[in-house]
Amino acid sequence: QVQLVESGGGLVQAGGSLRLSCVVSGSMFIINAMGWYRQAPGKQRELVARITSGGSTNYADSVKGRFTISRDNARDTVYLQMNSLKPEDTAVYYCNMLQGAIEYWGQGTQVTVSS
Repeated sequence: QVQLVESGGGLVQAGGSLRLSCVVSGSMFIINAMGWYRQAPGKQRELVARITSGGSTNYADSVKGRFTISRDNARDTVYLQMNSLKPEDTAVYYCNMLQGAIEYWGQGTQVTVSS
């Protein structure tokens, strides 16, 4: 059974940093593309960052230069380092894994940025 478990969310002041982690089990992590999405209240879920199995990355324009996605294949873990956080980054952040044509999601972790 594939499981994605996120951690690292919390409350932080504007300008602060957080690092989210997502541990994957039950899958061949190393061959899968991984991503972070977020959903703010009343808004659609949106892509934040993605990393391929080869390490190529892409980011939403709103987070470029502030967020960094990375992966540790030895630990089956993907990270999202978030710096210079803004109140508009407040959302539930979800880990996503693409295995072939199948998508898997974590349960989400809340990130709240106060002004």
